[in-house]
Amino acid sequence: MAQFRAKKLDLGCFVNIMNIRDHTKRKVFEAHEPERQALRYTIRNTSLPQRTRAQAQLQLSQMHCYTRPTQIRNRCIMGGKGRGVFREFRMARYQFRLNALAGNIPGVKKASW
Repeated sequence: MAQFRAKKLDLGCFVNIMNIRDHTKRKVFEAHEPERQALRYTIRNTSLPQRTRAQAQLQLSQMHCYTRPTQIRNRCIMGGKGRGVFREFRMARYQFRLNALAGNIPGVKKASW
């Protein structure tokens, strides 16, 4: 959503619309996470009145979808791919292989036995 997108992006990776959208989702999720946790705690607290819990549930369901953790997807920082991405390196398999063979990733070398 353009309403959440920052004027200046602090992306240090390949820029395409999917990476920009994922970056925006991460920022929005980070900003709204404490509020979501408070609402979830209120919903699960059985000692509170049912009306309060229902209002909290309504507020949580009306929050924007970018505030959900399920919207975040690990993407390759080199090519923007969304599948086959190593979490530790944030690179797709092919980009990881190219960078590892070129010696650009410290501590990674081709196995031989």
